[in-house]
Amino acid sequence: MDVEEALEFVDHLAVTTTGKHLDSLQKAILRGTWENQKYKEIAQDHNRSEKYVKEVGFKLWKLMSVALGQEQVSKANFRAKLENLQVSNVSLVGNGCIHIRNISADTFYSPKASQSEPQDKNKFNKKTSNSERKIHLDLADAPEPNLFYNRTPQLSILENWILGRTRLITILGLSGIGKTALTLQLIPQIQHEFDYIIWRSLRNSPPLASLQTDLIKSCRGAVPVPAPYPEERATTGGLPLLEYLRSHRCLIILDDIQTIFSSQQLAGNYQPGYENYGAFFKQIAESSHNSCLILLSWEKPREIATLESENRPCKSLQLNGLGAEAQEIFKEKGLAEPDKWSELIDIYRGNPLWLNIVATMIQDLFSGSVSEFLSYDTLFLGDLESLLHQQCDRLTASEQQAMGWLASTPEPADISKIPENLQLSPPELLKVMQSLGRRSLVETVQQNGRSHFTIAPVIREYITNKK
Repeated sequence: MDVEEALEFVDHLAVTTTGKHLDSLQKAILRGTWENQKYKEIAQDHNRSEKYVKEVGFKLWKLMSVALGQEQVSKANFRAKLENLQVSNVSLVGNGCIHIRNISADTFYSPKASQSEPQDKNKFNKKTSNSERKIHLDLADAPEPNLFYNRTPQLSILENWILGRTRLITILGLSGIGKTALTLQLIPQIQHEFDYIIWRSLRNSPPLASLQTDLIKSCRGAVPVPAPYPEERATTGGLPLLEYLRSHRCLIILDDIQTIFSSQQLAGNYQPGYENYGAFFKQIAESSHNSCLILLSWEKPREIATLESENRPCKSLQLNGLGAEAQEIFKEKGLAEPDKWSELIDIYRGNPLWLNIVATMIQDLFSGSVSEFLSYDTLFLGDLESLLHQQCDRLTASEQQAMGWLASTPEPADISKIPENLQLSPPELLKVMQSLGRRSLVETVQQNGRSHFTIAPVIREYITNKK
């Protein structure tokens, strides 16, 4: 394989995985890497900053890792991986899909494995089914892999749930917390478990029947299956999606679930005409099959809380902010005064998107000085305001009252002591606090054996400014 063949091959991967061809800089990075150039040399040749070229390169290696099911594709091994790749094991097809013959990482990439060596099939009998399995990846709706920060514990939890045959997994968290990045990182680790992996975004709020039709089109490689059972037709619209999930092990990822929920209602209430999604999620969790549905959402669907328990194949992961690993963001942005970084992480609750936005702002307005930024009495939100508006605009009038109360209370609040100006009865307040928790907008703190509630400084500033 020469460099032009390598570029063509990676371009095919990019198109089938993201729907986009490589741009000129991406091709330059691949060409330079093939020729053993350093990032600095590539940047100089193309009048770009070394930092920016590194970021683009990082995304490229992640894209290849996801597309090929190999975690360790990097600048250092890119050429060796492609030269050792058995192209006969990869077939590219239309409609943004890629079929990969999964022979395990060692066999797929190792030069030794390409040699004709006799093997005792009985010795590897347990792996025979995996070695014959073709994985159908349809990630055309997935965003491009972005910078990923260490989430090893969360990845382990998700992997264990999937290996344990959990049927419905919900990953929850505020916008920008890293739900999508975590799931993209998960795919290479567990894809050998599945026949089909399909990613769909609900950003345009498709009706359930349309979504299922689309999913079945992506599963056309499956053998014909019988029609759904009569009792399932009401929730499947007469489509045999559940039978595909039974006849093949499928992983379906649905992003932006919050778009099918109503605004100005308590969390997890469906828009009119979308109530059948709730029955669909319930059916996925309770029916017998070996597939898995992952939901990514700002809000928790109401059915999930009822379905969850230790003995049921339905689980939720509340994704919180980063800890010390978030300092990598500040290193990439070139911020000064590392001793102040932990304070910045705490204020912005380790949200990777928030931290990237504020780090850029500190670089632009304060020449990278964190202490100068922190010296202001008012917490400057800048571009964060529009992001917070998207989430807080969904609140009911009662939720807005409760958020205003929490914003005006410096210390964590005890909900058993309702102030007179809060016109909510105790039962109403409990419903509201539960809903705000399902939106990831409140934090729980234990004090004297009781739960108290507070909100993040960024959200407090936003609520206060709105008054």
